[in-house]
Amino acid sequence: MDRTAFETALARDGYTETVERTLPPDEATPDHTHPFDARLLILSGNLTYGTGDTRQTYQAGESFEVTRGTLHAEIAGPEGASYLAGRRRHGR
Repeated sequence: MDRTAFETALARDGYTETVERTLPPDEATPDHTHPFDARLLILSGNLTYGTGDTRQTYQAGESFEVTRGTLHAEIAGPEGASYLAGRRRHGR
């Protein structure tokens, strides 16, 4: 998916906030949750998303969703990872 199509889908689906982030090579974020739904598009590198015993690696151009309250971790690949994330908050 390209960035324009991703941003169009975010707006259509109620994701009103966007942030762009870059993680250095092999950086890992420990288990955490968010008070919002997130949808991520990998812009460069790769990012491994893990929840429980499940791990999935996403490459540039791929996207995935994280439901609010889901305990998860992220690990950037050996080249790092850049991504665009949309956030959808509930109850606003």
